[in-house]
Amino acid sequence: MPTPLTWQDATITAAVPETPRVRRLTLAVGWPAPFRAGQHVDVRLTAPDGYQAQRSYSIASSPTTPETIDLLIERLDDGEVSGFFADVAEPGDAIELRGPIGGAFVWDPRMGGPLLLVAGGSGVVPLLSMLRHRAEAAPGVPALLLYSARTAEDVIARDELLRRDAEEPGFRLMLALTQGPSGRRIDAGRIAGALAALGMPAHTFVCGGNPFVSAISDLLVEAGLPARTIRTERFGG
Repeated sequence: MPTPLTWQDATITAAVPETPRVRRLTLAVGWPAPFRAGQHVDVRLTAPDGYQAQRSYSIASSPTTPETIDLLIERLDDGEVSGFFADVAEPGDAIELRGPIGGAFVWDPRMGGPLLLVAGGSGVVPLLSMLRHRAEAAPGVPALLLYSARTAEDVIARDELLRRDAEEPGFRLMLALTQGPSGRRIDAGRIAGALAALGMPAHTFVCGGNPFVSAISDLLVEAGLPARTIRTERFGG
């Protein structure tokens, strides 16, 4: 039987803006073994009166640097935990967390590819961990990221992704910006374009809000992908 995860203190070592709504926090952790790309952590905040709030956040960084993790936290309207990380948390603060958590929505180099990664908004975070790990440990594995965001400035890790698209022969980025005169969501045509560019993927990972994940999963199956090769991670209502 697996050993239950325990809460531990992790120290914030950096806190920088990533987009207008997303802040990147780097935390020093003391896990005995590396995490896997795609896993997440639980974070717990305790108020002076004892009130506690808990949320789960995916890890964005690569497992090749297991002594620290990056969390990319989007500020949500009326979000008590995300608001704390957006406005209050600073380097030097100790944060309670437990992890790493998750064993289904993960990728490691032994699994190979090609990889099709489909993200909606901040659902790109665990997929960034996979892409970063792939670039360091298995650059020969073909990968394509199909990423839906509201506008260009809402694209998380935009500069990094554009650089990877330009410099990494095995990686392709396809953006679907939904706002503006030419805004367009991911539809059957975009899925077909991604498959034409990548070929048939061995593994497909989809992450985003519930409606996004449901719609994309249906489109992927309609496009001919075996359901057993599609893994999903959902958040929100």
